[in-house]
Amino acid sequence: MKAIGWRTSSLLLVLLGAGCSRAPAAPGEVVTAAGPVPRVLVVTHTAGFRHSSIDVAERVIAELGRTSGLFDTAYCRTADDVRRMLTRDGLADVRAVMFVNTTGNIGIPDLDAFLDWIAAGHGFVGVHSASDTYHDAPAYLAMLGNEFLTHGDLSTVEAVVEAPQHPAVAHLGVRYRVFDEIYRFARNNRTSVMPLLTLNRYPLDGLANAGDAADLPLAWAREYGQGRVFYTALGHRDELWAEMDFQQHVLGGIRWTLGR
Repeated sequence: MKAIGWRTSSLLLVLLGAGCSRAPAAPGEVVTAAGPVPRVLVVTHTAGFRHSSIDVAERVIAELGRTSGLFDTAYCRTADDVRRMLTRDGLADVRAVMFVNTTGNIGIPDLDAFLDWIAAGHGFVGVHSASDTYHDAPAYLAMLGNEFLTHGDLSTVEAVVEAPQHPAVAHLGVRYRVFDEIYRFARNNRTSVMPLLTLNRYPLDGLANAGDAADLPLAWAREYGQGRVFYTALGHRDELWAEMDFQQHVLGGIRWTLGR
């Protein structure tokens, strides 16, 4: 994870120069000894199936923020948290929101206002079942860029890296071999997003068309108004969160949504 090491070294240099004057924090930033750091709100509340990987995902994301120096984390874990934190007032000090394995209608008090908040220049990161969230809200699915349809057995795939310059996939080379639960989506969204990872055949997951040639989305990025959206369908397995390539994939997506 060379990018993380570089950022950590830069952070140490900033700390050594802490006596210098610093600009005040902008909205959505936390002031530390090293200066303003964007705050990322990690939402893990579920209204349907709950993944066991949520606990390890929270720990990994917190560590990625600390070691990279890119962001600070806060957490939204319960229905009460959602009602309190996913509001205009609750998001006043937040730069980006992550939906990490959320499911169902999680009860955001004003979903349209939340989407407007993203479009006004904030970031959204969706991980795995963020696309299995708000099936009853077309505006949310339009923001995200697609909708989960189904999945089969866990399987190994070789994902094609479509945008090698993007920080979420720049470390992966030409292909990314990964074992996880592989989602199938409602549509091919290639023309409406920036594809980052795709599959050129259906996974060997026991479902129809397994192994057949195809063009399937797996991870993407897109502009949403003045905001940025990153989504990866990976992140089901606890063990995947421990893998460096996947951690860098998530960190690169967060970095891009933050514009850093």
